[in-house]
Amino acid sequence: MLQYLPILILFIIAVGFAVTNIAFSSILGTQKPSAEKLSTYECGIDPVGSARERFSVKFYLIAMLYVIFDIEVVFLYPWAVAFKSLKLFGFIEMLIFIGILLICYLYIWKRGGLEWD
Repeated sequence: MLQYLPILILFIIAVGFAVTNIAFSSILGTQKPSAEKLSTYECGIDPVGSARERFSVKFYLIAMLYVIFDIEVVFLYPWAVAFKSLKLFGFIEMLIFIGILLICYLYIWKRGGLEWD
């Protein structure tokens, strides 16, 4: 139990530091709220419409497809690092992997999964 004492002390110091900074900021900071400061900021443009608008399902579909293909491409990095040690076997396996990704991408494109209309 004594071996965890430095971690406990570090945790207490970190929490104390955070609480102290927040307390000093709220005490010493000037607080002059105005209508302009409290308004929603959207890249310098006045907000248009409600923040509770519903998004099209297409938006979420394309976002999910992007995430899926992005994660799949991440698998190319370890392969590239170990390319020399994998030799021809690793190259053929990666060609199969990229081929499957290409077939999936073409299928989604053919079905209209990337269309906005």
